[in-house]
Amino acid sequence: MGKNHSVPTDLFSQFVQHALDLAGIFVFAISGALLAVRKNFDVFGLAVLAEVTALGGGLIRDLIIGAVPPAAFTDQGYFVTPLIATAVVFFLHPEVERINTTINVFDAAGLGLFCVSGTIKAYDYGLNLTASATLGLATAVGGGVLRDLLGNDVPSLLRWDRDLYAVPAMVGATMVVVLIHFDALTPATGVVAVICAFGLRLLAMRFHWRAPRAWHRRSTVAEEV
Repeated sequence: MGKNHSVPTDLFSQFVQHALDLAGIFVFAISGALLAVRKNFDVFGLAVLAEVTALGGGLIRDLIIGAVPPAAFTDQGYFVTPLIATAVVFFLHPEVERINTTINVFDAAGLGLFCVSGTIKAYDYGLNLTASATLGLATAVGGGVLRDLLGNDVPSLLRWDRDLYAVPAMVGATMVVVLIHFDALTPATGVVAVICAFGLRLLAMRFHWRAPRAWHRRSTVAEEV
């Protein structure tokens, strides 16, 4: 599938991009391991949820676009970082729980980074703009969906009583494809898209913004929690 626009495959230098990826992976892995602790999983369960949460979105994207073997299996740092997060949570989970707000802030930063980088990578592999934005969203939220499913929970991004999570990622991914369409995607504008997704997620957390439910919902079925 031909491309009509050139895009920068790296918003930052290779070293900085890799460091940011690992930071995002670490924070996502922490959230997976913490859910495993709450579910009373053993150490193996902690490691599985940490790996799935951190790498699941990128793995889905890479398999769909044909970037095989996926980056999760070609970069040892990507695989080892969730294991380090597992060890931290295994020994220090009460302390980690106490700084949960800080972790959520870093999680929001990872969301912004991954929705943008995922969209760019999908487009670079020849997908159209709509498909690229969709995979950018999947990169950012896919791991969390897999985490919740393995933990036997309804995925957080599908629940009305959770602060907006997918919407900020959608905004970031949409900004990227609009920039690509107008040949305006540069490292600077890409960073703006990251910041917008990050900022929107922080505002949603601060003011508890949530997506609306069905219009004039009058269901007689009891609400599930």
